Amino acid sequence: MDYSTRPDARILYDTLVPIWPDRGSALSYRNCFELLIAVILSAQCTDEQVNKVTPALFEAYPTPGDLAEASLADVESLVRTTGFFRAKAANIVGAATIIARDLGGTVPDTIEELVKLPGVGRKTANLIVSVCFGKPGIVVDTHVLRTARRLGLAPTDDPGKSERMLGAALPESMWTAFSYALNRHGKYVCRARRPLCAECPLAGICPSAADFMAS
Repeated sequence: MDYSTRPDARILYDTLVPIWPDRGSALSYRNCFELLIAVILSAQCTDEQVNKVTPALFEAYPTPGDLAEASLADVESLVRTTGFFRAKAANIVGAATIIARDLGGTVPDTIEELVKLPGVGRKTANLIVSVCFGKPGIVVDTHVLRTARRLGLAPTDDPGKSERMLGAALPESMWTAFSYALNRHGKYVCRARRPLCAECPLAGICPSAADFMAS
């Protein structure tokens, strides 16, 4: 793959964003606290499965204070089907405890404060600030990481480096919509296995397309 010929980020933006307009998160939530908990649960789990679990969880524990005082065993039973349920239960109870005890029951609106919460990395923090607070965010999940790498826009397997490269390639005002478009394009077109290069509107400028189409 010859990344020296990688396409301009603005061309990619102008092509992908109209195809995949920003619709926020596919997770079901009613407020920032519920979105935060749902995103923590979504690690290595589908949004669809998380959406099956969270109604009962939020009915039992609707506020950070309620979840902070929850029985860990009960929370584990409610989130069991999301996978890694013991770690996830500990993380969401821990995050709720900090929010209730130290932050006045309010989800923080900065990446720097969000990543201090258990179970919250930069991907989750970027999603929360962009969806809940309307701030620029680059949400680098596996789909964004793969698609940005194949396009040569961020030729790395490191999510942190990918976030910085993508951030440097476009103005902040474009970050959220572009990362959403990359996510959807990676999920449905630039798939991990057998990417649909023949159907991709970027095939003519993608430095990786020829390799996949030849295989």
